[in-house]
Amino acid sequence: MSHSTLIENALQSYLDRKPEIYSVLWDSMRYSVGAGGKRVRPQLTLEFCTLCGGDAESALPFACAVELIHTYSLIHDDLPCMDDDDMRRGKPSNHIEFGEDTALLAGDALQSLAFEIMLSPDTLGRCPADRAAAAACTLAKLCGADGMVGGQVIDLQYEDKQASEQIITQMHLLKTGALIKAACLMGCIVAGATREQLTAASQYADCIGLAFQLVDDVLDVTSTSAELGKPVNSDIDNNKSTLVSLYGIDECMRRAKELTQQAIDALSAFEGDTSFLRDFALRLISRRN
Repeated sequence: MSHSTLIENALQSYLDRKPEIYSVLWDSMRYSVGAGGKRVRPQLTLEFCTLCGGDAESALPFACAVELIHTYSLIHDDLPCMDDDDMRRGKPSNHIEFGEDTALLAGDALQSLAFEIMLSPDTLGRCPADRAAAAACTLAKLCGADGMVGGQVIDLQYEDKQASEQIITQMHLLKTGALIKAACLMGCIVAGATREQLTAASQYADCIGLAFQLVDDVLDVTSTSAELGKPVNSDIDNNKSTLVSLYGIDECMRRAKELTQQAIDALSAFEGDTSFLRDFALRLISRRN
């Protein structure tokens, strides 16, 4: 069974709950998780696990957990108090479909569910407890105040202000890159990777995280809403500083290509077949959505 199929089946099973009184909450959670998306992060978790000699099925709960965290962040990111976006992945944002209150709670519930999944008895039956704890701790740190949430705060603080390249890069490493790094590292941790492999996975993640965001910022000003499945020019509308606004499209794409090559170079630390991860990095900079 392909990694994509494993991920989709597992996500459906984790969200297959229909409590009679508050079923709208689970409907809201399923709405955003099932809205599509490239499943970038869970794919990375499974690929790094198998690359380090582990079993993809043992890493599956952690792959799903990082996708649930990512989805919760998107729900909250679209709220009126944040980016105030009405569309996500070509559909009405969660708060447009279910209301702001339910959308907020759905994001909260997805975050809790992610950690429930990683630390459940079923997961500990597949993965040694010390590795599961280390992987869950990694995700907790990188999605929280010193990771994704911290990056979001930097983003908000610099609306209507001109941020330096250093601040914008730090924001991207946290807001976008931290969760990508968590995905890569969790796969390695579950497989029992060496310190050298963990360092290489971290370098790969940092590079593709920055490249991913550079391309995202370029698409925000060059693509259409139909192609992206969400509003374009949102950074301009929200008066946000981006590297595109500092250096222009061509320079940003040059940097994205350079970072992609650095990510590919980092894969030399692994003995197995790295073709998927190499091709994956290359696809990120040529995407149109």
